[in-house]
Amino acid sequence: MRFLLDECLDARLRRDLPGHDVCTVQREGWAGLKNGRLLAQIAASGRFDAFVTVDKNMPHQQYLRSIPFAVIVLRARSNRYEHTAPLMAELLARLPELKPGSLINVSSR
Repeated sequence: MRFLLDECLDARLRRDLPGHDVCTVQREGWAGLKNGRLLAQIAASGRFDAFVTVDKNMPHQQYLRSIPFAVIVLRARSNRYEHTAPLMAELLARLPELKPGSLINVSSR
């Protein structure tokens, strides 16, 4: 699976998704893009299966059903690594749910 981590997430999360291709918004050169433009850029690239963010407002601000990748919203105490890293196991467990245009909320159980 090919993941793109939002710029607000710690790049160390890459190592917490073993066996997957994980890139960051910064590495792609898309840092600073507003959500709508960023989603369009991700779609145009055709290179990602899922976009991972902590932006809980994105589903309310953007129409996600027509995008060619899934959006995963991490529901953590903050975007700090120590709060998001524990959610990676749940994210991996929910991979079968990922479909283009889907929204998956991942939180600790």
